[in-house]
Amino acid sequence: MADLEAMADRKETGDRAEAGDRAVTGDRAEAGDRAVTGDRAATGDRDTGAGVGAAAAVPVLSVVVPCYNERQNVAPLVARLAVALSGHPWEVVFVDDDSPDGTAAEARRIAATDPRVRCLRRIGRRGLASAVIEGALSSSAPFIAVMDGDLQHDETRLADMLAVLAQDQADLVVGSRHVAGGDASGLGSGFRHLLSEQGIRLAQAVLPVPLSDPMSGFFMLRRDRFEALAPRLTAAGFKILLDLVLTAGRGLRVRELPMVFRERVAGQSKLDVLVLVQFAGLLLDKALGGVVPLRFVSFALVGGVGVAVHLATLFLARQAGFDFGVAQGLATLVAMLANFQLNNQITYRDQRLRGAALVRGLALFLLFCGVGAIANIGIARQLYQEHTAWNLAGAAGAVVGVVWNYAISATLVWRTR
Repeated sequence: MADLEAMADRKETGDRAEAGDRAVTGDRAEAGDRAVTGDRAATGDRDTGAGVGAAAAVPVLSVVVPCYNERQNVAPLVARLAVALSGHPWEVVFVDDDSPDGTAAEARRIAATDPRVRCLRRIGRRGLASAVIEGALSSSAPFIAVMDGDLQHDETRLADMLAVLAQDQADLVVGSRHVAGGDASGLGSGFRHLLSEQGIRLAQAVLPVPLSDPMSGFFMLRRDRFEALAPRLTAAGFKILLDLVLTAGRGLRVRELPMVFRERVAGQSKLDVLVLVQFAGLLLDKALGGVVPLRFVSFALVGGVGVAVHLATLFLARQAGFDFGVAQGLATLVAMLANFQLNNQITYRDQRLRGAALVRGLALFLLFCGVGAIANIGIARQLYQEHTAWNLAGAAGAVVGVVWNYAISATLVWRTR
């Protein structure tokens, strides 16, 4: 009986080895990848074509691709990675922020026949930095690469980057547009060049190590090093490389390799002036040592703009002959609308409301912040009647409104699902 049981055990082990451990027992299943994405579990056994070889080889490199509305670029990127990393066991993890264009569905379609492809679909949260962190932490490969999903990063440099790390020549390898042999012409418009240049200058002023292209989104490092830094990352905005370098400090060994930044073929660029604003916010967060939440800092700055809008509207209304109470009410409404729009675009960019959700959010914001507005107007009117200057009375009421609005925004309007 013991012999039969031993034979059965050997047979079962052989069967699983022939199947490439695709059922449950592979390294990735142990890392919880299938439990999160359901991609490979849904596809069942893969027993033909390139999938068998890929399944049998444990990835040495995980390429993390944060994406939003990049459906057209998914298949071309996988094909390019297959060529660039030929001879290296690899996988690509598309981290999709619930793109309406079906980016996740396209990644899963390819994953059904190619086990080197995985997809993490995130619901109720957005943001490149947090997407990179989740994708990297889902990997069991010893090395992690990060690149955009728009085909602008030069995937042919991945093998060279991997060789540098494997030979322990650096802790972090960055694809740079600004070293000899690099090219940034893919940025296109002069405005995008200007944004990138200003961001680089701002970052280089505070970087603990020399880096010619801190705005790069194309880099590679060891997974264990990433995991050690992850708990201290700000995880906000679009420039995760800067976050990593600032968190690691002066002991980080950085090597830059030239990269040609290509022109975008499909989809739309996400680089705009708000990215630079978030970039500055990241620097401020690091300067404060993370003591004050970055979102609170952003909300407070937006609130300051709201106070200015409030006072300007109040001044114009008074000049137009409106009673102070009416003028204060009008100024409050205009400031609330301005605060809502700015917070939706900046403070809660990663949870930005659109379409029906935008209308619902605005309605909730106006409804519940109306309580704060009542207190705002009441306090301002009381101070004004006690002969306080109109501008000081208005500012006092506005400050009360800002504090209340922050609490409402975090718990009801832009709540995390």
